[in-house]
This record gives sequence, structure tokens and C-alpha cells, in this order.
Amino acid sequence: MRSSLNGRRAGRVAVVLALPIALSFGSMPVLADPSPSTGTVVPDRQPSTEQNGVALLRIIVPDQDGVDRLNSLGVDLAEYKKPVDSGFEVHAVLSPQEAQGLRDLGFDVRDAISDQTDFAENTAERRAAIASAAEAAAETDTLTSLRAEWFTSLDNQRFLSVEVKSSATDAQTVLTATWDSGKGTAPGSGGTATMSRFTDAGQYMYHRFNSPLTITEAPSTVTITSNRGGSVTVPVTQWLGAKRKAPSKHYVADFVDHYMDPTELTSRITSLAKEFPKLSQIVDLPNKTNGYRRAAQAQFGTVAASTFYVSSKAYGHEGGNDISVALVKPAAASSALSVSVSGKNVVVNLATDASGAVSSTAVQVVNALNANAAASALLTAATYRGNAGTGVVAAAPATGLTDNLKAPSSVSRDPFQVKALRIGKQRDGSKTGVFLYCQEHAREWVTSLTCVETAERLLRNYAKDDQTKKLVDNLDIFIMPAVNPDGAHYSMYDYNMQRRNMTNHCAANMSDPAARNSWGVDLNRNFSVGSIFDGYSGASSSCSSDTFSGPAKLSEPEARNEVWLTQQYPNIKFAMNTHSYGGYFMWPPGAYKTAGRELLPRVDFGTENFFWTASDHILSAVQSWRGTGIWPGRTGPVPDVLYSAAGNSADEHWFNRGIIGWDFEVGADIYNPKTNRFEAVGFQPPFAEGHEEAMEFASGQIGILEVARAFAEDSQRPESDLKVTGRTDTSTTFTFTTNEPANVYYTLDGSRPTLNSAKLTAAGMRENAQQITLDKTAEVHWFAVDIAGNVEKNYKPDGNGKNYRKETVEVRKLR
Repeated sequence: MRSSLNGRRAGRVAVVLALPIALSFGSMPVLADPSPSTGTVVPDRQPSTEQNGVALLRIIVPDQDGVDRLNSLGVDLAEYKKPVDSGFEVHAVLSPQEAQGLRDLGFDVRDAISDQTDFAENTAERRAAIASAAEAAAETDTLTSLRAEWFTSLDNQRFLSVEVKSSATDAQTVLTATWDSGKGTAPGSGGTATMSRFTDAGQYMYHRFNSPLTITEAPSTVTITSNRGGSVTVPVTQWLGAKRKAPSKHYVADFVDHYMDPTELTSRITSLAKEFPKLSQIVDLPNKTNGYRRAAQAQFGTVAASTFYVSSKAYGHEGGNDISVALVKPAAASSALSVSVSGKNVVVNLATDASGAVSSTAVQVVNALNANAAASALLTAATYRGNAGTGVVAAAPATGLTDNLKAPSSVSRDPFQVKALRIGKQRDGSKTGVFLYCQEHAREWVTSLTCVETAERLLRNYAKDDQTKKLVDNLDIFIMPAVNPDGAHYSMYDYNMQRRNMTNHCAANMSDPAARNSWGVDLNRNFSVGSIFDGYSGASSSCSSDTFSGPAKLSEPEARNEVWLTQQYPNIKFAMNTHSYGGYFMWPPGAYKTAGRELLPRVDFGTENFFWTASDHILSAVQSWRGTGIWPGRTGPVPDVLYSAAGNSADEHWFNRGIIGWDFEVGADIYNPKTNRFEAVGFQPPFAEGHEEAMEFASGQIGILEVARAFAEDSQRPESDLKVTGRTDTSTTFTFTTNEPANVYYTLDGSRPTLNSAKLTAAGMRENAQQITLDKTAEVHWFAVDIAGNVEKNYKPDGNGKNYRKETVEVRKLR
């Protein structure tokens, strides 16, 4: 939170510290060191209603003695101390005169963390919140049920998930859920629980359980009551468990027995293409990665001011690892600093003073190395993280530079050729395409196994399993097991928590060897839609952040490869981006601007319903392997269930090319009945668990292919109805229903409806269809269009026909 406040305050710090001092202290110095004779000086602070510029300020002190001296001066220190390059950062509450007094004593007093403007803003926010709560308390709130479901997971343990929105959005609104234990049982016989208030980006979203509640019997209804007086009772339906056609008795699965690096993964899909040439082929992506390679480096010194590092100009495997640097103390006094080079051995002869002691500072050595033609042909030198480098360096024996890479020689250090496996009986672009891609994030080892397992199942079951044959015959499937091969190799062999690729975009002040695990671009923040460059949240502009978006949109070859594939094969209509962990199943939009929580445009109501309907099928396929149930509360558009992810690939593919895309987060939390808690599995669980995750989510990927095939073969026209939902003496309210996910276009003025007419929307986030209210009788004209483009009654929206649906909605006095 502190960093977000700093930007807001940066422009006014100088003003705060320059405010006039209202109190006079005569000639007495402010905050002079106390003594028995002078005592403590009274600070220049006004009563609380006139704060006169008092602020919480940063102070940098060189050591603990500096902290102790501030304490002895009676400075109002916060309980905060953080090590920094030049000592410690502490925080103190100071008036302008106190701050100046400390500066006069030599203390490094810096900018404000908070000041009186913050106090005013907090006070205003508090007043507004109190007023809002008072207004809400005066009225009974309205509760809108979003979802109420029970489901099973693993071992057939039952769980309850409920989501409800209150019209009272303040934190004092408390909702309580009470449920029965099945049809015909008493209300409350199943249990009762207080719900949690879910907020995001400072906005109230809805109430829910923090995690699904364990139940013994499947409830039929749940009643949610509010302390504001609202109440709603709704049916509880089963989530997942849709019946699936059993595969043939010859169906085979389970083709992975260890975590695989990208070299192995690429070899596997290449072998599959050779084994099944009539059903598959390799697609070489046009943009090679930067490669699993680094410059060789060495660092000298232990204290920041006297520390510097060197980096080879050649990659380590191309000769950088053969370079050495020695820092030599000459025997003679008053020696000059010099650099000599023999082959790839660099020797720095340090300067000495008249007494023979080394006098060369870190910055002097850096400048000497960079100025020497022979040395600068081999390497560059820099001080440690932007330090001035005024500390004297120490002599050091010849030290070999190293790229610090530990992968075996079987892993190439050259730019990596990313490959995709294209599967389909007819691979000419005439079939609906599906793009399955894994391991955008390097440390998510399970995901690539999921893609490989799916490829193996499709090809090895083609000859014997009728359902698999239909998928391969009627779809054009592209599988990319490792989007991020460089980062994945690094995660496997060097730093297991590497998330990003390996490309270092940091300047010299963050390119020292100790920072090597902080380099790279988060590929799922590097795309061009809803990016940080457009003001969206959920990515970082810091080159050392794990969510670094890169220096520009699509700066990384790995991201450009995804875009190229979807552009090169425009028949791709579906996509699945597989990540880990947490057991989420999500879709666009995936990003918002924090101010006002301004989302990218939500998908239309028909498409949203298609996502939900398909989810039931896909997640039931996941559940079919070992019973894992993905939570309803972890299913939905990304910002509704997780967070904002600026510049993600699903938004890229949906908004730029209309590709219906999902995001899997494999590795659902596992319920522990001994602790009555869900336990996270992490990025790299023991392989026994990782194997099961790969198997179940490969089943989910097969489920996505089944959804795509149904879409491709859908020629059934949707049907819709107009349903009146409410009447008063002066108005009538209605909505539309459809027999499948579809969009409804309508007019209220008797005109012919077209695709430019009003379109039925959702009533709100995660809600059902909007309610349309008329204040006078009208003839409503409408038609429905499903996601595959089938139009109700074969109506031609751009033609002249009148075979649209019509119905008169009357507004009349009630008897």
C-alpha cells in the first residue's frame, strides 16, 4: 500500500516541508542533542485540528548508532526499520521545523510517506462511509442470488458454494446462509454460516464463502438473510457431474512418468509427428527465443561502495566463461592504476598510495576496465546497483567469469526453435481450429505434461476409439507444450521459481550476478490488449518484477509466436492457455484499470452463457479422472474470481481475433478431512500429484475439443421466448429465455430487428438476463442467434423478411 501512496504524494512533499512555522522557538536550536541542562525541546505541533504540516517522513541513517541517536533525541519514530544500501531506512512523525532541525544535525531526512493531505482525505472517506452506512441502515436491502450449488471433489466429499449480492455495499452488511439437508427436510437442518464480503480494487463484488463448505447431504434450498432485513431463498443445484460417454475399452492414457524439460517435450512431439505422419505434423514457429544463455559474470567486493561486477560481451558458452579477471596489489608504493590483457585473462593492477596501501576505488576500476581497448573488447564493468563506487577495492586472485547455467550439455544454449504439433485428419484450414498451449510461465511444470498427454491420447487412440477419431477427423488441433522454453529450462536446472523468460531488459544497476534470478519478461503480460501500456492493472514496468510486462507490447518472440500462429491459421476459433496452480477455470475479459475498476468490455450475454455451459462439460471431464471438482467460485471471467492480468494472451486472442479462449489453472486445492481445510499443491508438487493433475486436466483439454467439435457441427437453430416477470398498474417487466446459449436482439417500437438492434444483456456481473420494463403497451420484435451463428427461424437480419418473433406486451391496471 505504501508504494501506491508515494506516487500520490510525490508532487506535494516539497510544499509540506516548506510550510511556514507558526510557533517561535526564539534562539533555541530545534532538536539539539539533549543534555541535563537543556532537556527536551517542545515540538512545533499545533492541536489536532491544525496539524501545520506534520508528516510521516523517511530518514536514512548509516547504522544502528544513527537509529539510537534519533531515539535519544526523542524523535517520534515509527516501529519500522528496513536495511538499505546506505544503512537503514526509518520513519518518523515530524513537523517541518523538526525535520529541518534534524537536517541541521546532519540527518538525511527524505520524502513523506503520509502527510496532512492524507489525513484530510481519510477523514472525508470516513465521513462518506458513515453516511453511506447510515443511509443503508435506513432501508431494507435487496439480495440477488448469483449462484447456489453443491458438488463433490475427490473421495466424493460434498461441498456447498453460494454467491449473493446485496444492494447494501458497505462493510457493515452481514449475510448469513442457512440450508436444508435435502428435499422435504427442515430449513436449517443442513447448517448455517456467515458469508464473506468479497471486494476487489476497492469495490464490493458480492458475498461468498471463502472456500466451499463441507456438507453431508445435498441441500435442495438455501436461504440467505441480511442484517439489513433482506432475504432470498433459492434452489441449490448440482455443479458438474454431467454424464460423459464412456471411451472404448481400448482407450489408453497415461503417457508421462516424470517432469520434462522443453528439450524433452519438443523431442516427444517431434517423434509423434514422425510416428503419425498421416494425422500430424510439426509447425515451426517463426520467432526463435533468445535462448538458454547468459553473459558470463564475476563480482568483486562485499560492501556496496567498494563492489563492482564485470559481464562478458560474448555469451558464456561462446567464450565468456573462459575470461578471468584478477585484481593485483603492486609491491611498490604510489603505483598507478592500470589494466593489462593476455588472451582472455584480464589483470587490474590497483593503485597504491604513498604508504603502499591500495587506493583504487570501485568506480575507478570500472572506468579503467571500460577504457582499456583490449579489456572492453571482452567485457563491460559497472558499479554495484548504481552505487557511486567510492569505496576502495580489495585485491583478488584471478576469478573466472561464469554464466552460472547448470543445465546439461543436452540442453542447447542457442536460440530455441519453438514447435507446435498440428493434429487432424484434414489439416488444410477447412476444419475448426483449436489452440492448446502450455507453460507460458516457466515454473509451472505440470502444464507442459498436460499438453503432451493430450497429444498422445489423440494420436494413440485414433485407430480404436470412435470418439477420439471424430475429434481428429473434424478438428484442426494445434498443441504447443512449452511456450517459454528458455525460462522452463532455467526453472528446471537453475532457479525453480523462475516465472518469466530469460531475456534481461534491466540496465546496469540491476544486472549484477546476484540479480540473475530477477530477469525476464512475464510472457502472459506482454500481449497487446488491455496492457500496462494502456493503463491496465496487474503487470509491472519494473524489469525485476515477476510480472514485468517487457519494454513494449509483444516485445518477446514467445508472445509473437502465439500471435503468428493464430493469424497464420485463422480457422482457430478456440484456445486454452494452461497454467498452475489453484484449480481456476477462467475466460475474458482478464484486465481492468484500478481507478473505478474499469474492465475491458465483457463478452456479451450469449457468449457468457456459452462459457458457463461449456465449463460444465469441460470441468466434468476434469472430474472424470479422479473426482476433482473445480469450485464454482473459481470459475468465470478472470477479474471476477482472481485478479487483473494486464496484457494476457487470452484477451489478445479474443479481442483481436474473436477466439473463444479459456485459462486453466491446474492443481486444485486438495481437501484435508483431518484439518477440515483445503491445502494448496504449489507449482511443482511431488510427481505423484503432478501426474494426477496432468491426467485430469488433459481430460479437460479433451473436453474442450469436444466443445469445439459440437460448435463446428452445430446447425440447430435456437429457440427463444418472451417471459413477463412482473406487472404494476403503470408498468410491465419482461425478459427473454433461450433453449441454448444465444444472443437476443429486439426492438420495442415495432420496427424490424437487426444485428444493430438492442441486445439482451446480463443484469449484472454473474447475474441472469436483464429485466426490461415498459411504461406503455408495445409490440416487441426479436430473434435469437447462437454462438455458431444459427439464427432462429432462419430469419435474415440483413434481409427484408418478417419471420422474426413478435409479441405484444401490455401495460394495464391490475384488477
